Amino acid sequence: MIWDEKTQLARKMSSKISKEALDTTDRTILQLLQEDSTVSNTQLAEQLSLSVTPCWRRLKRLEEDGFITGYQANLNRRKLGLDVLAFVQLRFMVVSDGSVRQFEDLIRVHPSVLSCHKITGEADYMLQVVAHDLDAYSEFVETVLRQVPGISMIHSSLAMREIKSMHRYPVAQE
Repeated sequence: MIWDEKTQLARKMSSKISKEALDTTDRTILQLLQEDSTVSNTQLAEQLSLSVTPCWRRLKRLEEDGFITGYQANLNRRKLGLDVLAFVQLRFMVVSDGSVRQFEDLIRVHPSVLSCHKITGEADYMLQVVAHDLDAYSEFVETVLRQVPGISMIHSSLAMREIKSMHRYPVAQE
C-alpha cells in the first residue's frame, strides 16, 4: 500500500509543468475558461480542434498542477446592493507581532474582504472591502479593524466610479 502511494506521488510530481512548459493549447484552454468557465469539455475540445479525451486530460493536468484553482461565477456587486467599494491601507506598530497573524486569520474568513495583500511602502496591508452603504462600511471598520490589536493606521479610499474590474489574467504566449 505504501509503495503504491509513493509511486502515485512520484508520478504526480513528475507530471508537474512549469509556466514555461505551457504550450499554446494549454494557454488557450486557460484563456477560454477565464472567458466562460461553464463551457463543456466537448465545446472546449471543438474550439481547440482536439478530441474530447485529450482535451479532458489537458484540463485535468492544468487543475492538478495548480494553474486552475477553482471555478466561479462573476457577480454584479451593485445588483447585490454592495454599493461601497473601499481600498483600505493598514499599518501595524510591530509587523512581527502575533497580532498580525490574528489579523490575517480574521481577514481570510471575513466575507466583506475581497482581497488582502501584504504590501511595500508606507502601509503594511492593502484590503479591498465591499459594503452595502457607508454605515455598513463604518461598522466594519469599528467592529473588525479597530478591534485588532497593533494596528496604528487605517486609511480608507472609497471608489467613486469603477472603470475596470476583472479577474482574468493575461495568459497569451510570452
